[in-house]
Amino acid sequence: MGEIKLDRREEQGKLRIYLGAAPGVGKTFDMINDAYRMKHQEGIDVVIGLVETHGRQETEARIRDLERIPLREIPYHGVTLKEMDVDGIIARHPNTVIVDELAHTNVPGSKNRKRYEDVLELLEAGINVMTAVNIQHLETLNDAVNRSANTTIRETVPDNFFKRADEVVNVDVTVNELRSRLRQGKIYAPEKVEQSLANFFRIGNLNLLRELALRTTAEQVSRRESEYRRTQGLEQAAVPEKVMVCLSTRPGTERLLRVGARIAGRLSTEWYAVYVTRPDDDKGHGDPEAHHRLEEYQKMARDLGAKVVSLTEKNVSDALIRFAQQESISHVVFGQSARSRFDILLRGSVLNRFLSEVRDVTVQVVPMQKSTRKA
Repeated sequence: MGEIKLDRREEQGKLRIYLGAAPGVGKTFDMINDAYRMKHQEGIDVVIGLVETHGRQETEARIRDLERIPLREIPYHGVTLKEMDVDGIIARHPNTVIVDELAHTNVPGSKNRKRYEDVLELLEAGINVMTAVNIQHLETLNDAVNRSANTTIRETVPDNFFKRADEVVNVDVTVNELRSRLRQGKIYAPEKVEQSLANFFRIGNLNLLRELALRTTAEQVSRRESEYRRTQGLEQAAVPEKVMVCLSTRPGTERLLRVGARIAGRLSTEWYAVYVTRPDDDKGHGDPEAHHRLEEYQKMARDLGAKVVSLTEKNVSDALIRFAQQESISHVVFGQSARSRFDILLRGSVLNRFLSEVRDVTVQVVPMQKSTRKA
């Protein structure tokens, strides 16, 4: 496997993501194998910034003579923890660096809060990065995985990061093989095996995760192909579809953002997160928690690649309708109202008004549930 192709600015590093459906599929193993081959067959300067072997002897043995950049020690609550040394890697400045466990949250006191932010810094420094992550950590898939696996995934990576990738490698094994590896103690300690088989490693859940991983990889290939053909003048770009998510301050609005980002990703198009403020709004003084939630949702929207739009209008429906028509919006995501049917009949519904006045638009209504997830 040779050096990753780059069709953007030459000074930036190239990003390859090894994507898996679940722990134990062999992402780190394959990544190290490729790095070893790059070093010894192609003479490329490859180092290890951080690798988590999770005690797997086969993975540890594969590292062989690959150079490791020493980890940085960070004192935290009376103990010393270790994190990847971003500055040390930049100072060493190899051609390519391995950075495992992409979704990891760094110890407080680290240079960046999240490891994917470390990777972005390395890329900006002109260093190629090979990294690995499981599909359940992709931000817009968070809700689907939570429902299927009956678990909470707290560490996520924005979809925009995947769009930055020059190559996504799907590391796949069959469900039976993965469950067999688990039983053999190759993934978790023996005492965790039965519980894992009954929960996250259920056949139905693993099938869903494999499908999501394959679909995400296919979407990435399609997006890169589309960009290439456009830049090479091989086809005329069609009139782009546009997605709009209608923001609110209600808990659970992050679900709407994930749905909107996912739709935009499938369509390879831009999208908007729109919030309407009334002229008499007190800027959160009457409800500081709601104002804080809105700021968090707007930040999350930007992280997921949206253009955040704030409109001021006495009538919320008028503002949303006008924006959708002016921007030729084709897909709209609303949150399902918790209001009673009597209240909707008495005061009207933004959704009903929108549907009655805006034509040729696909509308998706997402049930609102209070989120317990801490980002």
